[in-house]
Amino acid sequence: MLNDEITAPESQFENLGEVVDRDDDTGVMQVESLCMNCHDQGITRLLLLRVPYFRDIILESFECEHCHFKDNSVKSAGQIQEQGCKYTLIVENEDDLQRQVIRSDLSIFKLESLGIEMPKGESQLTNIEGVVQRIYESLSGEQELRKEQAPELYAALEPIIEKLKDIMDRKGFPFTVSLDDLTGNSWIAPNTTDRGNKYRRQEYPRTHEQNEDLGISQDPNASEAEAKDVNDMGNPEDLDIVDGQVYELPTECPGCNSSGAVTRIKRVNIPHFKEVYIFGTSCEDCGYKSSDVRTGGEVPEKGKRITLRVENIVDLSRDILKSNTCALSSEDLEIEVQPGTLGGRFTSVEGLLTEIKDQLYGHIFDAGGSTGGDSMQNTEKGKWERFFANLDAAIAGEKKFSITLEDPMASSYVQDLCSPAVDPQIDIEEYVRTAEEEEELGFHDMKTEGYEEDAKKDEDKDEDKEKATAAMDNLIEASMGN
Repeated sequence: MLNDEITAPESQFENLGEVVDRDDDTGVMQVESLCMNCHDQGITRLLLLRVPYFRDIILESFECEHCHFKDNSVKSAGQIQEQGCKYTLIVENEDDLQRQVIRSDLSIFKLESLGIEMPKGESQLTNIEGVVQRIYESLSGEQELRKEQAPELYAALEPIIEKLKDIMDRKGFPFTVSLDDLTGNSWIAPNTTDRGNKYRRQEYPRTHEQNEDLGISQDPNASEAEAKDVNDMGNPEDLDIVDGQVYELPTECPGCNSSGAVTRIKRVNIPHFKEVYIFGTSCEDCGYKSSDVRTGGEVPEKGKRITLRVENIVDLSRDILKSNTCALSSEDLEIEVQPGTLGGRFTSVEGLLTEIKDQLYGHIFDAGGSTGGDSMQNTEKGKWERFFANLDAAIAGEKKFSITLEDPMASSYVQDLCSPAVDPQIDIEEYVRTAEEEEELGFHDMKTEGYEEDAKKDEDKDEDKEKATAAMDNLIEASMGN
């Protein structure tokens, strides 16, 4: 995974101790460090690596020659990201098991299919198989002892361990894993063949409490101040919201975590569509800016699939609304964007393609414009170069292509240039939502009739379930900690 072009900047390793050795060929640095086991001096080896599609990381390896204690970890070479990030992957075969995983010490790895959560506190550079194997070894290592001393815990863990063994023996496909990191510095490798909901990456804003947990909240009273400011506005249901008027709400900045940011909200009615709420957040302290779009109205009975054939420059200027629940794809451009990836966007076709390019370009290419990544092969580099050349031609109006928006909430829109006549370049199709889409949107958990009568029963059931789940999680975490 080493790359001769990558060097470790001096600033990355300042104040870590006395540098006793540096390998100019590999970039490995050796630093004298205190051993936390025997309190004598050991050696920490540091290596800065660039991970394809991700960012720079630092590999740390400590060894003490006095007591032979060893420890390895991986750290982000950058700062805490503006938003948290969650990755979800459906593991279906051997190739998926070999996907690279970077876990920070604050991330939570879950085997969603088995309900197992790997606790925080351990950073790793490994693959899916390596994480599963670590969980398996942690749980199975002391089963014989548990059988004698804690038979209830032994019986509870036995079926879980058997399922983990099936996964290790390649018999447990498919299963779902997730990796959630508040700092945004963890990662599961994507694949160019991923389709549908197999691989999902979702960014989310941290709450004030989460920023406090990370120790990056500048104002400890920001949450209370924001709540007071919002309460002073009165009940939102009593407000007369006017189309086109801008409303302002104080918020905590995701960039610098100060309380000087403002979120502006504006309602717009799009002709022949529905009402749309445009959100824009900006911070005067650090210059942070972000935007999002949400649609209002009732939940439609069916989803909607819109296909636009882009044939000229005029088509690139069409207004396009991509909601947060909308998937975007184009076979001509080899693009597939999953719901939630770009958030909600109200822009033009050209603007949307440019956003897709900018987001991908930052992960694939470094600042110098060359393809980044220590383990990216030449064939992969060539594939990405062709992809971006194709995308640039489409943005410049030099290539005809089709683009499809598939939205189970029917909340996406493409401007019709021939209204009220039928636009020959737009195909609109309604479709019945799949059970998976209904589940993702939370419709299976909704109850609109008789909910008052069953509310108490549901609360009691949920309480019992939460207690049982918490007890099992504590048992698993204690076992893995041992």
